[in-house]
Amino acid sequence: MLMAKVIGSVVSTQKDSSLVGKKLMIVQPVDSDKESIRFHQVAADTVGAGVGDYVLLTIGSSAKQMFQSPSEAVDAAIVGIIDTFDK
Repeated sequence: MLMAKVIGSVVSTQKDSSLVGKKLMIVQPVDSDKESIRFHQVAADTVGAGVGDYVLLTIGSSAKQMFQSPSEAVDAAIVGIIDTFDK
């Protein structure tokens, strides 16, 4: 699981049918100091996150389990909204 900041959203009118109805967000993975790491990704939102929120992000097979069918075209999913960072 990764921590990330939601930095935008994606609108796609032409897409795989498994993505219809899913809110797609642009996320920037961060470390515990809220510093950017890695690269931007697009993630399907499962919790109602918004731009500026820090979130928990899961990728790969764990992300697919958040949806009804394992064949859905999802590689990253937002699974939680972070309230605080405590070290």
